[in-house]
Amino acid sequence: MDLSIIIPLLNEDESLPELSAWIERVLIENSLSYEVIFIDDGSTDNSWNVIEDISQKYNCFKGIKFQRNYGKSAALNEGFKAAKGDVVITMDADLQDSPDEIPELRKMIIEDGFDIVSGWKKKRYDNTLTKNIPSKIFNAAARLSSGIKLHDFNCGLKAYKRKVVKSIEVFGEMHRYIPVIAKGAGFKKIGEKVVEHRARKYGVTKFGWERFVNGFLDLFTISFVNKFGKRPMHFFGLWGTIFFLIGLSSFVYLIAAKFIDSDFSLTNKPAFYIALTAVIGGMQLFLSGFVAELVARNAAERNVYLIEDKIGLF
Repeated sequence: MDLSIIIPLLNEDESLPELSAWIERVLIENSLSYEVIFIDDGSTDNSWNVIEDISQKYNCFKGIKFQRNYGKSAALNEGFKAAKGDVVITMDADLQDSPDEIPELRKMIIEDGFDIVSGWKKKRYDNTLTKNIPSKIFNAAARLSSGIKLHDFNCGLKAYKRKVVKSIEVFGEMHRYIPVIAKGAGFKKIGEKVVEHRARKYGVTKFGWERFVNGFLDLFTISFVNKFGKRPMHFFGLWGTIFFLIGLSSFVYLIAAKFIDSDFSLTNKPAFYIALTAVIGGMQLFLSGFVAELVARNAAERNVYLIEDKIGLF
């Protein structure tokens, strides 16, 4: 199968028929074998009934319905599990992503050899104050921390090699950082394509301002997990040792000062409490790293590695 198209959705019953017809037309024109997987993330409108009607009209359209709303990451993760195509495309259901972009995205994966191609909505139709400015700040921070030179991490329109989506797990609200997760798994050829951003035709956005706050918190989480997830002692142990040595050195200095000057008061000096805090904090950090190391070494996935190829082994 050439393509799997995964479309997570929440209360998008108005846009689904038009989107389905558009996708069908584009893929038939390009002679591609495909499947379209709708992931209904606990919609409360008529979305699932519409998906049932679409699947009867078009044989290649399928659907998965969640019992309740779990979020976009869970929807994408379930779609990745079900996908069978050589190239996997993700897109939103609100008609702001154009299906006309699909053939070129697939070409960049197949012919140009990218592991991931992310869409870049260079010209947007969103409100500048509430979306564009926070989005630019968010993307700049993501580029700086991850080293991945993408302009639009949060663009829903992306293309992946099948091996990528079968090698990663998307959880929480980490759908924004799938390129970062994939890079951490060893997929480093990540490209970008300017794509059309269309004005919303139906419904309202499902994301508010809080997604930017959550996005920054998730960025710190994924950056830390990618770097120290399997060796937490390298972080906690290092900083614990540094703080402990700072505190210990301060105590040595204060005790030496007391021997030199018998009138010198240890407990009346701010340095005493700073040293005490540093020693206790350093010990806590070190012990946290020790416990985290025990957890990491006993985790079921501690020895899961991605093997790209083998020679002479079967």
